[in-house]
Amino acid sequence: MNGAESLVRTLLGGGVEVCFANPGTSEMHFVAALDRIDGMRCVLCLFEGVVTGAADGYGRMAEKPAATLLHLGPGLANGLANLHNARRAATPIVNIVGDHATYHRQHDTPLTSDIETAARPFSNWVRTSGSARAVASDAAEAIVVARTPPGQIATLILPADTAWNPAEAPAAVPNVPARAQVAERAVTEAVRMLRSGARTALLLAGSVLRAHGLQMADRIAAATGARLLVGNSNARVERGAGRVAAESIPYVVDQAVAALADLQQLILVGATPPTAFFAYPNKPSVLTPADCRLHVLARHDEDAVQALEWLVDAVGARAHTPKAAAYQPPTLASGAITLDALGQSIAALIPEQAIVVDESVTSGRSFLRSSRSSHPHDWLKNMGGSIGFGLPVATGAAIACPDRKVLCLEADGSGMYTLQALWTHAREGLDVTTVVFSNRSYAILRNELANVQAGKPGRKALDMLDLGRPDLNWTGLARSMGVEAGRATDMDTFNRELQAGLRSKGPYLIEVVL
Repeated sequence: MNGAESLVRTLLGGGVEVCFANPGTSEMHFVAALDRIDGMRCVLCLFEGVVTGAADGYGRMAEKPAATLLHLGPGLANGLANLHNARRAATPIVNIVGDHATYHRQHDTPLTSDIETAARPFSNWVRTSGSARAVASDAAEAIVVARTPPGQIATLILPADTAWNPAEAPAAVPNVPARAQVAERAVTEAVRMLRSGARTALLLAGSVLRAHGLQMADRIAAATGARLLVGNSNARVERGAGRVAAESIPYVVDQAVAALADLQQLILVGATPPTAFFAYPNKPSVLTPADCRLHVLARHDEDAVQALEWLVDAVGARAHTPKAAAYQPPTLASGAITLDALGQSIAALIPEQAIVVDESVTSGRSFLRSSRSSHPHDWLKNMGGSIGFGLPVATGAAIACPDRKVLCLEADGSGMYTLQALWTHAREGLDVTTVVFSNRSYAILRNELANVQAGKPGRKALDMLDLGRPDLNWTGLARSMGVEAGRATDMDTFNRELQAGLRSKGPYLIEVVL
């Protein structure tokens, strides 16, 4: 047994069953081990940003880590943007990066780099295996780190000779630490605040955004009059009919400040204090009023669901029935394409138990509001802000949940960062329907240019925000990678195309011309 084989066997023993890969020369012994040893599904991606994004989508839905396989420092660098998003979403990933053989590094050949330094800002744990015999135990530790609540990025760097040299048996994976319990004083203080009569809200994030956690939060709100809030972006929310809907804090600073203006107290449940995504001249970074008191009921790594259960009993809310949304989707929109009309039709057609991956950016600001009463579904958004998120995350979600339809809502500019994911959709036969909102611009940046008070833009500035000359042909791009595609220029055509895509059992793309 060599080091690579001990690595594969340790990963499988630790429940890591999928590897998203873009390998090179230094990783060939790992590739050979994956071939020889049964049990690991290997998914080739044509760009490392698709590799890491797919691992993010898989981890969010499977609730366990996938492995990645990246080629040296430049391969890691290509994957860092979506690794950043995954870390912000607390997604578990075992990130494996090949390196030169230990004795070869001294020669400073073209691909030599300081991989550990590059990995640290985007990882919770980084280690370079020093020998083939250390690979298995290092991998076992990486799995434990990745699975430690709420989910972490563990980067294991594998020099080529540690993969091909002799090793011993695979390592057993130690028990993963349970989520920490909240302190009693945190619950006691939350009870006092909820009974104080002050205007109070619960801000929810993380594990409490599944159906059960939302039900507990709604019972507390019903008993105390508190508002329920969620951030603008969340890693995974269970929504739709039968689920409790919480109020989303707007992305736009002025709107967010207005929405929170009357708050006197805010209780954080797995969440961090609400702040603006960026700094803007003459606008606040903190979105709550200056005199609003913040209290942490549960940190993101603590058992926030258990904390809500405790709080339900402490405020006498157990008897309250949660106000779940009834199934009442809107009718299909007709006529000219508008963003509200698109939201209306998407909400009407979301399949039951669909997984919606949302990188629609400015086009999708109204979509969450429209779909509150759609069929029950999960909604995944970008927690890190690095674009090129949607298509890869849809890839991983489809592999994690092959019996569920994935609906990917994608902005055209963002989609171009990782459009290679469409090839993987086709190769793997993934049940992903992608809607591309083709406004042929970085529309969000047009708004931001005004928000930061950078002055009236001239031709040069506008050209840097424009995707025309030439126009992107998304249907042609999709078909060239094996994905069936159609184009919509009015709502009736869009409705037909989306229905066709959702009926399909493989990948399908719809370009919406805005």
